[in-house]
Amino acid sequence: MSKPSIPNPSAFASLNVLKSDLKKQAELEKAKAEKRLADEQAAKLAAQDADAAALFQKATQGIQPIPQEQTVPHISKPIKKALNPTLLARRAAAIGTDGASIDGISDTKALLNPIASEAILSFREKTLQHRVFDQLKSGNLRWVHAVDLHGCTTEQARAAVLEIIRMAQADPEALSPNVIKIIHGKGIEATLKTYVNSWLRQHPEVMGFVSAPVAQGGTGAVLVLLKRGER
Repeated sequence: MSKPSIPNPSAFASLNVLKSDLKKQAELEKAKAEKRLADEQAAKLAAQDADAAALFQKATQGIQPIPQEQTVPHISKPIKKALNPTLLARRAAAIGTDGASIDGISDTKALLNPIASEAILSFREKTLQHRVFDQLKSGNLRWVHAVDLHGCTTEQARAAVLEIIRMAQADPEALSPNVIKIIHGKGIEATLKTYVNSWLRQHPEVMGFVSAPVAQGGTGAVLVLLKRGER
C-alpha cells in the first residue's frame, strides 16, 4: 500500500502570491475603468456647455447694450415750492384791503393767547362736516398754494397770509375742497405760529385748520380749509 503524498509548502506560497497579484490586477483595471468613465462624462458635459454657449452667442448676435444715459430715468412727482412771503406782502399792499376780511383781523387777540412751540393747532367752524375735517387732519386733502413765513416780520407774514387766501380763492384751478398750507415754523417763542393761529380764527373765509401731519411739516405748519371763493 502506497503512502499519501504530502503537499509541497512552496506550492501553497506560490498560489497565494498568484491570488494576490490577480486581486491587485482586478482593482487596477476597475480604477482605470472608473477613471475612463469619469473622463467620458466630463468630456460630454464640456461639449454640452460649448454647444449652449454657441447657441447663446448666435441668438444674441447683433444685439447692442443700452448705454446708461439712454435708460428710462425714474420720474418723481415735482415738489411744489412755497410762494415768497415778501412778494405776497407786496401784492397785498398793491391790491389793497377789503374791509372786514383784512382790517377786522386783530393782532391784539394773538398777543393775549400765546401758543406753545409744539402745540397742535386745531379749529373747525360748526358748519364744517366732521368727515371733511378728519380728512384735513390726516393730510388726505391736497393743497395747491403754500407760503413759507420763515424770516418774515409780523407785518410781512400778516400780509402774506391774507394774500395767499385771496389768491387761492381766486384760482380757477383750485381743488375742491380748497386747501392751502402755511409754514409758520416754531421757534422758542413761536411768535409767528401764535399770530397765524389768531389770524386764521378771525378770517371769515377760513372754515377750519389743523397742524400738518409730521410728513408735511408737523407742528411747524398748518393746513387751512377755505370756503369756496368766486372764480
